[in-house]
Amino acid sequence: MSASSARRPSYAAVLSVPHARRAFVSALVGRLSYGVAPIAVMLAVTRATGSYAVAGVVMALFGATVVFLSPYRAALVDRHGPRRALIPMSLLHSGLLCALAAVSWRPGAPAVVLGAVAAATGACAPPLGPTMRSVWGRLVDDRRLLQRAYSLDGVAEELLYVTGPLLVGVVIGVASPAVGVVLGALLMAGGTLVFVGSPAVAAVPPSGRAKSLSGGGGSLRGRGLLQPVVVAAGMGLALSAVDLLVVAFAAERGRGDDTVAWVLAALSAGSAVGGLANGAVDWRVAARVRLPLLATGLGATLCLAGLAPGIGALAVAAACAGFFVAPALTTAYLIADEAAPEGFRTQAGAWVNTAVNAGSSTGAATAGLLVERLPLGVCFVVAGGVALGAAGVSVFRPRRPYPSHHWGLRPQAPAVGPERASSSNAGRAGRSAPPAFEERGSRGRSPLGGVEGAAAPGGGNG
Repeated sequence: MSASSARRPSYAAVLSVPHARRAFVSALVGRLSYGVAPIAVMLAVTRATGSYAVAGVVMALFGATVVFLSPYRAALVDRHGPRRALIPMSLLHSGLLCALAAVSWRPGAPAVVLGAVAAATGACAPPLGPTMRSVWGRLVDDRRLLQRAYSLDGVAEELLYVTGPLLVGVVIGVASPAVGVVLGALLMAGGTLVFVGSPAVAAVPPSGRAKSLSGGGGSLRGRGLLQPVVVAAGMGLALSAVDLLVVAFAAERGRGDDTVAWVLAALSAGSAVGGLANGAVDWRVAARVRLPLLATGLGATLCLAGLAPGIGALAVAAACAGFFVAPALTTAYLIADEAAPEGFRTQAGAWVNTAVNAGSSTGAATAGLLVERLPLGVCFVVAGGVALGAAGVSVFRPRRPYPSHHWGLRPQAPAVGPERASSSNAGRAGRSAPPAFEERGSRGRSPLGGVEGAAAPGGGNG
């Protein structure tokens, strides 16, 4: 459906696209499970075993299988279609969450059993976020409206990770943490079933045949996807380091954990505001140019955060840093979607998602080592330097683009409508689409540069 208009599209226009509201809301319900289940599992395992070490290992196994198998689960969605792939995944994931709740319901649960069930649970986690972004790409054929859809999706997802822990807090106030695990299972199963039953998801066709990650009928190889993955990994590493650095900052000044929560809330609030602002601007600058600039803004702000004299100043710095987070991730997803050949769109988004989460896992461990050896201000500079380094690496482009057949694409885009009009240019490694596409903006995918009209600072996310 085309939602093009002479006026700048509003966020309300995103949700007025036929079938978009049902798909988006149901996907958010399912994705809320990712904000509820992990913290509930951690609390349930801690209470069942009485060991923080065991809880840490169980959560590491859970997180590792969620993160590192995500692209392969997304490949199943692309190959078989959302309905055939997501329903068994969600039912397995939800069933295993319930099994994990049952095992951890009473004290004395065997650590080996908890770890095995947690690893299996994570391995089945449905890639609802990447699938929803793929659905947005098919629902919306106007480049400005697609930018707003991705921004709305990103900000909403950010809020889920604020709402989830609060919901768990309410549940464990009246019941066992295992009940919170069951709640996560119900959210996942219910949200996914409604999501796959929506007309928007039913219209997504399966690719119908196996495709390799390294060629032969399509491929995700090439530097078109490398830029968003590198930047996403650097941002994930830097931001997870900041979480621990804020804790150390508060402890160094004799402040309690409540102050840590306020600083991290400021980071999330800044990200939400930045995401909404990013979606409201009609950018003239191509997405592949914007992405390293946004990562540079994040890195520079984190470096300056190390100079904060107190918690209040650190909260302001965190909010300023957060302003770059959602726009950068939204832009990374747009670029990945543009770089993906037909039949690989869900996987492309999943690789960016995996990069963020893998960076987050590495950043937390690295920051813990640095805090014990370096002054806190230097640690902030190191965290910011990672984001700056990722931005710097991402600007390097090959002198010669990969030929279109490297992606398994035809030399010219097939006449399949505006939604894939720019796919023949997606395989140009590490480069934005040529000027003709930048000026006319085929369908609003990345790049989003060269749009008509001045870039507006306001307008009217995640």
